[in-house]
Amino acid sequence: MSPSKKIVDRIEQNIKGIHSALYQTEDLKIRDLIFLDKPCKLLYIDSLVDKKLIERNIIEPLLECKQETGPESVIKNAEYSRTTDLEVTVNGLLEGSCALLTEGVHSVLLMPVGAVDSKSINEPENEHIIKGSHDGFLENIDKNIFLIRRRVKNPSLRIKNYTLGSKTNTKASIVYIEELVDHGPLDVLIKRIEAVNVGELQSAGELEELIEDNSYSVFPQILSTERPDRAASYLLEGKSLVIVDGTPHVLVSPITFFSFYQSPDDYNSRWIIGSFFRLIRIFSFLVAICLPAIYIAVVSFHSEVLPIGIQYAIRVQIEYVPLPPFFEAIAMQLVLELLKEAAIRLPSPIAQTIGIVGGLVIGTAIVEAGFVSNTMIVVVALTAIASFVAPVNQMGTGARIMAFPIMLAATFFGFLGIVLALSVLLIHLCRLESFGKPYLEPLAPLHFKGMKDSLIKIKKRNNTLKQT
Repeated sequence: MSPSKKIVDRIEQNIKGIHSALYQTEDLKIRDLIFLDKPCKLLYIDSLVDKKLIERNIIEPLLECKQETGPESVIKNAEYSRTTDLEVTVNGLLEGSCALLTEGVHSVLLMPVGAVDSKSINEPENEHIIKGSHDGFLENIDKNIFLIRRRVKNPSLRIKNYTLGSKTNTKASIVYIEELVDHGPLDVLIKRIEAVNVGELQSAGELEELIEDNSYSVFPQILSTERPDRAASYLLEGKSLVIVDGTPHVLVSPITFFSFYQSPDDYNSRWIIGSFFRLIRIFSFLVAICLPAIYIAVVSFHSEVLPIGIQYAIRVQIEYVPLPPFFEAIAMQLVLELLKEAAIRLPSPIAQTIGIVGGLVIGTAIVEAGFVSNTMIVVVALTAIASFVAPVNQMGTGARIMAFPIMLAATFFGFLGIVLALSVLLIHLCRLESFGKPYLEPLAPLHFKGMKDSLIKIKKRNNTLKQT
């Protein structure tokens, strides 16, 4: 938008310019008013303002005024300003102000009325970070859009509203930046949401399953986040957000496999530290899906790969274990999942007790009873820790599920079975897409330029900032 573009004396022409500058966003609201027999229009962005404040301090005084005077002397707002610049008007709307346009007047009256109760905004329980913001999305769609707009004060931020579910009439919004978004995946997303035809829709998780490419895969093709800073960073990368009323989770698309192992902490740390921990997370995925299978293969087929001392120690431990290694691993993995589910459902103080009882009492008792070896306890514990390293819980759960078929392959074919299972898994990941984008990009298809910020953290530095 040209900075020299001015406000004219025709309301409709000004509104057309503002709509164009905001890329026809659907959360720009227009209220028709009559002030001293002159037609006026009050403009504001719905998610950024306090509607009660607008009604009490602006609309009621203007409608009740009978004396010949200007609107500045009537409104009860503490602050106001006049501008003749269209760009200043648009920026004021993005800051949480409302704009009063009057027919025949070459200026706009801007009044700050932004308000969201930040005290009710807390840090997400599922996505803790060390450095960075500590606020999270809420169940209210307007407040969630406010949290996005507060971070991305960009005129090209676009909102498209939908009503889904014939019985629930659930509000949903697609949020994207017009100048940055990749329109190919965006068009696919819009078509799929418009094609949703269900009786009830109550959460973002239900919508995710309806619009993703392959709902039968254990790997999520849409990232779900409760962090506004993370959602805003994806917006600035050209991705789209889907916000569903009534749920604090925001859906991000299109997404790649490596995005699930990125954390906001990576960008709040030095690049070497951020890159190191990102590689550790990706390595943890391989540990989570392969470690139990490697143990089974070594014990059942390939014990010669171990040094004599370690081989003897393991043989002594498993000599009196009645279960084969496969059933031993399956039993312990299922016990782990039971303990995790119990810890999630119970109140926090009791959940901590369950963790201690499960990890110490049950683990020790089951080893002393001879049902499971000490080595298997160590393997399952390392597998669990590796799966919990993923910043997004969706991927950690998928990794634990994928460990089961790989263990089965290792039981029958040893290391060869692990290689075959991993090959099938790799083929599956290469075939997956997220709204038309390859899931393993930039590894498949391979392009080195796209490696930036996937495996390691790389951020361009402003070369003009040099110490003199």
